[in-house]
Amino acid sequence: MTTTLVSSPISQFAGNRRRRTLWGIALGALCLLAIILSPWVIGEGGLSPMLTQRNQPPSWAHAFGTDWLGRDMLSRSLHGMSLSLRIGLLAASLSALIGTGLGLAAGTLGGWVDAVITWIVDVFFSLPHLVLLILIAFAVGGGTKGVVIAVALTHWTSLARVIRAEVLQVNSSDYVQLSHRLGRSPLWIARHHMVPHVIPQLLVGLILLFPHAILHEAALSFIGIGLSPHIPAIGIILAESMRHLSTGYWWLGVMPGVLLLLSVKAFDWLGENVRTLLDPKTSQG
Repeated sequence: MTTTLVSSPISQFAGNRRRRTLWGIALGALCLLAIILSPWVIGEGGLSPMLTQRNQPPSWAHAFGTDWLGRDMLSRSLHGMSLSLRIGLLAASLSALIGTGLGLAAGTLGGWVDAVITWIVDVFFSLPHLVLLILIAFAVGGGTKGVVIAVALTHWTSLARVIRAEVLQVNSSDYVQLSHRLGRSPLWIARHHMVPHVIPQLLVGLILLFPHAILHEAALSFIGIGLSPHIPAIGIILAESMRHLSTGYWWLGVMPGVLLLLSVKAFDWLGENVRTLLDPKTSQG
C-alpha cells in the first residue's frame, strides 16, 4: 500500500514531463514548419515595390513596417527566413552525415584511422571558426553553393566526437566482442551494432546543427560572400538595413533580427526536447 502511494506521484510526474516534452517538440516543429511554408501561403505580393508606402513603421497593415521601396518587411522577412532555413537544413544534413561517417570510422576501425580523424578534428577546433567559413566560401566561389559547402565542412566536428565516444563505448560491450571473435567485418559490425546506437545522437546533433548553420549562412550573406543580393535571404535583408538604421528606420533591422532569433531559439528548444525524450535518464523522469 505504501509503495503504491509513493510510486503513483512519481509515475504521474514522469508522465507529465514526457507530455510536456512532446508538446515542446510539436510546438517547435510547428513553428519552424510555418516559417518554411509561409512564402507559399502569403505569396509574393508584399515583395513588390509600393513607393507610396515607403518607410512606414510597424502597424496593423504592416506588422514589420515597410522598407525604402515600400515593400512589406514581414513578407520579405518570412521569405528570407524560409530560404535560410532550407539552406541551413541542407548544410546541416550534409555536415551531420560527414560527422557521423567519420565518427563511426574512428570508433570502429581504431588505430591509425582513429588517430588521423582525431587529428583532423583537433585541427578544425584550433582554427578560428568564422575565418575558416569565409575562406572556404570564398574558395568555392561564394553564392548558395559556397554557403552550403562552407557550413557543411566546418560544423561536423562536435558531432563526430560524440559519435566516436558512443561507438567506443558500444565497441567494448560483450556482444560486439563476440562478433569480432566470430570474424565479422568492421563494416558488418558498424551496420548492425553501431548505427542503431548512434541514431539518437545523430538526430539530436542534426537538430542542434541547424541554428549554427542558419546563423553562419546569415553571417556570410551579411558580409557579401553568401547568397546573391537579389535573393531576399535574412542575411541580405539585415545587411541592407544597416545603411538605413542611422536615419531612424529601426524596424528594418530589428524586426528581421527578432524573427531570426526566434527561429534559432525554436531549433534550440526542439533539439533540447528531443534530447530529453531520447535520453533514458530523463525520458522516464
